[in-house]
Amino acid sequence: MPFKDPKEILVKQIVSKLLLKDFMVEEELINKIKSYVDTTYDKYSDSTVLVSSFVNEILYPKQEVSKTPTYFVNIISNYTKKTTKKVEVATFSKYFKNRLKEMRKILSARAELAALTSISRILAKQEKEEVATIGMISDISETKNGNLMLTLEDETAEIKVLINKDKENLKKFGDGLVLDDVIGVSGNSGDKIIFANNVILPEVPHTKEFKKFKEDVHACFLSDIHVGSDVFLGNEFERFLKWIRGEAGDENQKELAKKIKYIFIAGDLVDGVGIYPGQEKDLKVTDIFEQYELCFNYLDKIPKDKAIIICPGNHDAERLAEPQPPIFDYFRKGADFSNFFFVSNPSMVQIHKTGDFDGFNCLLYHGYSFDYYVANVSEIRNNGGYDRADLIMKFLLQRRHLAPSYTSTLYLMDEVEDPLVIKELPDFFLTGHIHRTSVSTYKNITLISGSTWQDMTAFQEKLGHNPEPCRVPIVNLKTREVKILKFS
Repeated sequence: MPFKDPKEILVKQIVSKLLLKDFMVEEELINKIKSYVDTTYDKYSDSTVLVSSFVNEILYPKQEVSKTPTYFVNIISNYTKKTTKKVEVATFSKYFKNRLKEMRKILSARAELAALTSISRILAKQEKEEVATIGMISDISETKNGNLMLTLEDETAEIKVLINKDKENLKKFGDGLVLDDVIGVSGNSGDKIIFANNVILPEVPHTKEFKKFKEDVHACFLSDIHVGSDVFLGNEFERFLKWIRGEAGDENQKELAKKIKYIFIAGDLVDGVGIYPGQEKDLKVTDIFEQYELCFNYLDKIPKDKAIIICPGNHDAERLAEPQPPIFDYFRKGADFSNFFFVSNPSMVQIHKTGDFDGFNCLLYHGYSFDYYVANVSEIRNNGGYDRADLIMKFLLQRRHLAPSYTSTLYLMDEVEDPLVIKELPDFFLTGHIHRTSVSTYKNITLISGSTWQDMTAFQEKLGHNPEPCRVPIVNLKTREVKILKFS
């Protein structure tokens, strides 16, 4: 019995997919399929990629590029520094001193810290006095009497800070502090100790403006597409692409799709290779270049009058240390990138600035540090954990830092600045990583966590993730209201 021609099998697979999508498969289309298989067969090592690639081209032919885009994108902060310098103890010291310096600028504006002094001067005081200082937490412990004891340090010295358990609100607040937090403390000095009356975080001021645009313009938020995974939800993602092109949904939904001018993708475009032990068993596409090409083939189907703003995540082919640079040029294949904006993780992007409107600042951060805070902060862990991205995002905004604790992520040791400090406050804080949509507001900042386009893997189940795939948050920039569309 002769073996079947593998190209013939691929032709049948493509025909089957088209029939499932209600295409009329006639002789002319079958000849086109055969020609496509003949010319691309050697290009793809995975038959699924070849089949999907053809189906996408038939379902979503490229649109003409708009000559006058109706969007505005300005990249405010985008970390592109490269470093090959050896990391030494002095490098760590400079890094954390720079963080303390940046945080001091934010904290020193607080009225509670008007009489600031250095820790070394407090240690030199002979009598009990009211004092205020700013420092970084290097140790947290509990005394045998149940009081909270912090070790606070600045450039000059370190000192103990005692938070009395009888000050219930302050003690509860103190229990949420983590190592390497930069805080302000006011209280009474003792013998090489401060008895705290108040602890101040860098925080978001109550004066943060709640911006709105005068016209009905929308933005939508994606994350964690994970192309290449054997549980990538390709059909559902195609459903989203049909909708964004105005080819699916009722009239109201089609009208909404037209109004979207900005699409943010907060990392993990592909599933990557070698991200966790045994990942190869969970991959449908094992070549990283093919993963990206397939991903960009999908994204190329989005109309060109919409800006696509992309930062990487921990599954992307980048260094794991944060900040991660924008997705490398040599992975950018398979699309017309005229409406794509590649930025670092994290980054700040300004959208929709007009002559009389300042635009919206959008902070993108994939969220790799989130796992640490779910595990180590009881207020987050006990109130939903991975189901409450909004609590994690609020926690980080209060600290004005995306990964305050050293072990919460892998830092790129920059000796000039700490790039994870939130120096400028955003209007939108956009994240991903935990594969669940969350929408909230904190002090006039809209917090949005993207969904995912991957079903649960055994590895995620082991970590305690609870994915909620195929959901797309959409914000009306005129009202700041957020809707969530479901494509599952």
